[in-house]
Amino acid sequence: MQQLHNRRDHPGLRMGRRHMPLNAAFMNGTVEGEDVWIPMSNILGGQERCGFGWHMFVECLAEGRGVSLPAGAAGAGRGVVGAVGAYSRIRKQFRVPIAEFGGIQEAMSLIGSDALINIAGTDLMNAIIDNHEAPMVISSIMKQNCTERGRRIVERGMDIAAGSAICRGDMNYIGNSYMNMPIGITVEGANIMTRSFQIIGQGLTRCHPHMLDLILALQMPPEKEEEAVKIFRNQFYKVVHHGLSNFGRSLTRGVTSSFTTATRSKNAYKDGDKLLKYHEDQLKRLSANFALTADLCFTLGGRLKFEELLMGRLSDALGAVFLGYATLHHYSRHRGIEGLEALTEHAMLRLEKEAQDALKEASDNFPGMLGPLASTVMKLGCFPMGSLSRPYKIPPDQITKDVSRMLTTPSALRDFFTDGVYTSKEGEMHQISDLIRALPSCVEADRIQSSLRRQKRQPTAEEADIIAKADALRDVLIQVNVFDHLTDAEGQEGYVRPALAGTMERMEELERKSFGDLKSA
Repeated sequence: MQQLHNRRDHPGLRMGRRHMPLNAAFMNGTVEGEDVWIPMSNILGGQERCGFGWHMFVECLAEGRGVSLPAGAAGAGRGVVGAVGAYSRIRKQFRVPIAEFGGIQEAMSLIGSDALINIAGTDLMNAIIDNHEAPMVISSIMKQNCTERGRRIVERGMDIAAGSAICRGDMNYIGNSYMNMPIGITVEGANIMTRSFQIIGQGLTRCHPHMLDLILALQMPPEKEEEAVKIFRNQFYKVVHHGLSNFGRSLTRGVTSSFTTATRSKNAYKDGDKLLKYHEDQLKRLSANFALTADLCFTLGGRLKFEELLMGRLSDALGAVFLGYATLHHYSRHRGIEGLEALTEHAMLRLEKEAQDALKEASDNFPGMLGPLASTVMKLGCFPMGSLSRPYKIPPDQITKDVSRMLTTPSALRDFFTDGVYTSKEGEMHQISDLIRALPSCVEADRIQSSLRRQKRQPTAEEADIIAKADALRDVLIQVNVFDHLTDAEGQEGYVRPALAGTMERMEELERKSFGDLKSA
């Protein structure tokens, strides 16, 4: 395999036909050639880099998939928070903004925390790449985890937008994203394979501090047998010591973190320093739990690569821990945004619950001949007090409501998400821009109407004008596109839909003129 650069008009080269990935602007197609002569100067890196094609390919993949695809998911999060957050406040049902309904609040808070996780992950990944690193395992985590969260963001946005999300046309601001998200899920290593094989399959041995040296000692030539035995013995002792240390750390941190979680105040997250300290301690505990579990995986030997259910669960745990650190890093760099503490708390509670549940499922289903023993050791090390050592729960309802309120009303937190979202010029048709601009007016009108109900009075002329303008905006923004016909054929005179034509032909065969005739028969 070799990486090279050729011009489109290179002799013998044919740019093939194009694919159409779900109508997206995603350039994909075939390149063919016959008797294509390639000079050495076209090889990337020149002649001295011949034979390094696979290395270059993997390095580019490690960087590219950790940047481009998560960036798309992060962009989707910003757009959905901006547009759907505004829509949920503008759209009313029973004279109440749907943003006040519990189901909408739950969905909006999940959209917000997933969007924050994606943004935090991309910021940290970009910093790693800027530092000239090419982390294969981290890029796999980013690609799989962020694109999956991006899909959930768009799906929940579709649920909230409802009819305005499924009716095609220029007033539909989310349908294309919904159609395009599976592309990011599929390309550069399908998520189902990345999660269940690649992340742990690549990282387990390479990331262990001693296992690789032990394996290399087994591969040393016979003439270096004495040196190989010495290296193997030393590394084996280090592997055992490392495993026992991980067991001790996992057990002690499991006990202490369970106690601190049980005694933590519900409002502790409002203090940024306490927020960082608490969640960093929980991630240290979960990291120790994961390290112990990874050591136990070596009891499977070469069979590990066939235990994809186990590797998938460990990928979930590792991904949650990495993105947890990314979220805390992001908070430490953006402190001062009002409401960011609540959203960070919401995101961290979810990530810790995800990691805990993944490790619990792994301990319940540890495979292999030594599976029962490994399962027992894992449960003792990770959850020494049983269910009391699994303290992480979903975010409480009050935080869910607070986060949803800030994302659906003008706030510093909402401005953080809409920063960088494209907005058109005034007067240009662009549904997302119109929704974002209309939100303050509609919120102000709702405030006035609420005040009028409490005070039991009629609005002033100025107040009535604000309410009328907001109602007019609402009426326009909740509409969907309607078409006289969807295809040119439907616009032709005498056109009959194929389904109706088939029904009439069938009725004629049965010598019936209506369905009533069929019923009477």
